[in-house]
Amino acid sequence: MAKRTILVVEDEESLLKLESILLTSKGYEVIGVPNGLAALDVLDKEKVDLVLLDIMLPEIDGFEVCRRIKNNPETQKLPVIMLTAKKSHEDMSRGDEVGADWYVTKPFKSAKVIETIERFIEGAP
Repeated sequence: MAKRTILVVEDEESLLKLESILLTSKGYEVIGVPNGLAALDVLDKEKVDLVLLDIMLPEIDGFEVCRRIKNNPETQKLPVIMLTAKKSHEDMSRGDEVGADWYVTKPFKSAKVIETIERFIEGAP
């Protein structure tokens, strides 16, 4: 079985490393990028199975990245999990509006992130 690939979009370098190590240790391929424009660029060139997306990013925020992913026929079925410190009701509602599939708030428990990812990609072809 081919390894599943996860695109991690996180501008905080230490968190990007932590998330990458966590996911790699669970057998996933990880592509890590520090901003939304880089994420969209990767999605134009690579096939990924899931996007783990921060909201507070330089240039364009995670809400806009998610909106573009979900509005693109090539990527609209791609699961997007928001992983963010923004946890107000308004932020979560905005995540729903742009098509986010799930919302995990920081600080997060590694087991919860892995469990959420597995739920979304376990049945993927």
